[in-house]
Amino acid sequence: MRKVCLFLASYVLAFSTVSAQQPATPPNPADDTGGKRILWVIPNFRTSPTLNPYVPIAPKEKFKIASQDSFDRGTIALAAAFAGQSMLSNSNRSFGEGVPGYAKYFGAAYGDFVIGNYMTEGVFPTLLHQDPRYFRRGKGKGLARLGYATSRIFVTVHDSGRLEPNYSELLGNSAAVAISMAYYRENRDVGDAVSKLGGQLAVDMASNVIKEFWPDLSRKFSKKHN
Repeated sequence: MRKVCLFLASYVLAFSTVSAQQPATPPNPADDTGGKRILWVIPNFRTSPTLNPYVPIAPKEKFKIASQDSFDRGTIALAAAFAGQSMLSNSNRSFGEGVPGYAKYFGAAYGDFVIGNYMTEGVFPTLLHQDPRYFRRGKGKGLARLGYATSRIFVTVHDSGRLEPNYSELLGNSAAVAISMAYYRENRDVGDAVSKLGGQLAVDMASNVIKEFWPDLSRKFSKKHN
């Protein structure tokens, strides 16, 4: 998912740079989130069309979002693809080769997705009373929206409606990386953990950018197709 998100984010960045020179767009419809999947693969269940008016969600809804993201067919397909890529690059030699080796790569890749989703969308948002959703800005110039999207890994909404540091993102991903050290035998030192955490934060930032601009891109694709 990391490479997919970064590739799409680079495309969105080019789109937002062009959009920055255009007049501000009107607010999007209330249900404008770009669908449940981006490019029919990447899960998009945690996106909300707007922040105002803010309506908090219960803990069970937070865990529901985590479950939807974790057990979606798109997540399974992405884990399978990344397992294949990791196996080809022989990133964890202890996993071995052949079908048994691929099974271990797949289990590790899928475990990364599931653990990360539950930590950042369910466990820590519930403990810290924070909202795990991404609230689209959906209007304004491209660069302003780009800055808003990238900042959301550092800023989130408390269940009371106030803005505060996104502890759920930072602590949740840190916990997920710590847990993953148990099954990545060859990547257990501090340097590997810090690198993996930085990579995950970068992916989540790119994912927010994609979620912000995907409905606009989707409409453009639809108009060209029609």
